[in-house]
Amino acid sequence: MEDISQLRQAVLTWLEQARNLPSIPQAITDVALAARPEWEALSNAVVLAAPIPDHRDLYGKLTGDWLPRWAVLLSASGLGDATRLVAQGTVVPVEEVADSFVAFCTAPATGVEDWLLLTGDLPEGTRIPLGRYTLQTFTADELAQLGPMPALHGLQPGGLDLHLLVGAPFIHAPNPDRMPDRRSPHWFDFTGPRPEARHWRALLPLILWSDDLLHVDTVFNVERGRYFDLNQNHVPTTFQVYEDRPGVPEEAEVREWRGFCVTPAELPRLQAFCTAVTAKIDAVMDGTTSGRSLPKKRARRLERAARHLLQAYQRTHSDTGVWEQEADELHLDYVIALEALMASPNDKHEGISEKIRTRTAALFPTPPLHERVKRAVQKAYSTRSKYVHGDLLIDQEESKKLAELRELRLIVRQVVLRWLILTPDGTKDLTPRLDAAADCTSCARAIDEPLRAFFQETPPQDDIRA
Repeated sequence: MEDISQLRQAVLTWLEQARNLPSIPQAITDVALAARPEWEALSNAVVLAAPIPDHRDLYGKLTGDWLPRWAVLLSASGLGDATRLVAQGTVVPVEEVADSFVAFCTAPATGVEDWLLLTGDLPEGTRIPLGRYTLQTFTADELAQLGPMPALHGLQPGGLDLHLLVGAPFIHAPNPDRMPDRRSPHWFDFTGPRPEARHWRALLPLILWSDDLLHVDTVFNVERGRYFDLNQNHVPTTFQVYEDRPGVPEEAEVREWRGFCVTPAELPRLQAFCTAVTAKIDAVMDGTTSGRSLPKKRARRLERAARHLLQAYQRTHSDTGVWEQEADELHLDYVIALEALMASPNDKHEGISEKIRTRTAALFPTPPLHERVKRAVQKAYSTRSKYVHGDLLIDQEESKKLAELRELRLIVRQVVLRWLILTPDGTKDLTPRLDAAADCTSCARAIDEPLRAFFQETPPQDDIRA
């Protein structure tokens, strides 16, 4: 405890001498600060309070000796920023800065977490488990606590305004397999799949909850109390005009959150729905460790369908907005998702497209819906085949093409949800039940009844009824 007290006093002394530094930030870089004579006293205090065996990440080897790394103690901790602010005459809460620096040096290193910032707007206090993930909203103060120096938020020009993120949906989860990696950006991460594919198990329940589009805006890393990778360039914003006084418009920067919105009244329903769907996803994915072939293949098919559905969502920038060059290509993702779930391990290649159409239609309860789904799937197959084989596509009015693509997206979303609800445990295959439903009224009821029961007990936002 005495060593910690000495470290805290050393930080306060360091910040006091910062008042005599030049006020030009370029003249007081972290390298320049580490060359000052006062640095040695602060460095020695760190050694006493945070021994090397327990805090190896603070140290580096120089000329054979382990010494505190200025890049960590000044840059990563935020102490260098605090020092420059003091030199510029900014009023800095030095007591809080000292406490934060002591905590940074002496607290156990936290694990790396994967964080995703999503489009949308959720009520304050939202916290919904999604398997190993959590869907959560934060206040500005709570977000500030994730970084190493909360007291500096709002003091640095050009920094991220955390108030923009109030109500923003975040998905986060610990990643015990990932080592700390403080390079940016992380969106195009060539070390693994794209984020919407890598984190599909958390995103899929949210997509199945609402037909509003949901996107991943940003992917970043967090080491709580040590590293917070999100910055202002990662947050999509727009400007909104207000009239607080008649005839005097004022412009304010706000987060651009688009469609996915949940009201406080809907929050319990969302939580119940996510709990039910996550349990069904987990039950299917448990098949990856099964000794049986069908459960393993079923798990692979669900993952494949989810990844392609999410990839198509990520490339659909508004409800009927798709880049013209990609509109036909998105049919590939939707048809792959359908085939992954509606094909049977026993199917022969011949006639597979007809089987996919009839099985997909069997998931919906009325004859008009059957025909509508069959037509949509048939058009999707035709477009997919022409695109893949290099044939000329029908010159169709763009608005009609986008409307059909939207309908296909909503059908595939429904197929994934209904497949999850109906998929049996163990080694039974769903497709024979769907094949029988086309010709047998009682078999059709065996499909409709569990769907209706699920939608009555845990309805999604659009309140679908089987």
